[in-house]
Amino acid sequence: MSTLPGKALKAALNRLRRRYPRYRCEFPVAVSLFAGDGRQQLNAHCRDISEAGIGVLIAAELSPGDVASLTFTLPGITEAWEARAVLRHRRGFHYGFEFLSLSSQQIKLLQGYLPSLERSDCEE
Repeated sequence: MSTLPGKALKAALNRLRRRYPRYRCEFPVAVSLFAGDGRQQLNAHCRDISEAGIGVLIAAELSPGDVASLTFTLPGITEAWEARAVLRHRRGFHYGFEFLSLSSQQIKLLQGYLPSLERSDCEE
């Protein structure tokens, strides 16, 4: 039997399972979903981010596997980013996207930027 309470145990297991730590970050995200012949434009709000992906709140029904273009600007960084991503996880209206198209320059920028933020995967 574990000495950790349920939430603490779950958070510890999540940290071990993830390739990259998640960090709290809040900023608007424009989501463009590719659906059939057209695109659906949605407004979202970032809750957390990592080198591998981003967690956003969206007031819409999306399905795992959906591919989207995400446009956002990291706080304190002036250049807008556009990244292709695939929806990997959903819990309520919180969606987890995995980045598919970050450049090596964007990855380096994230590696330098993220450690200045508070970790979000330490408590769940």
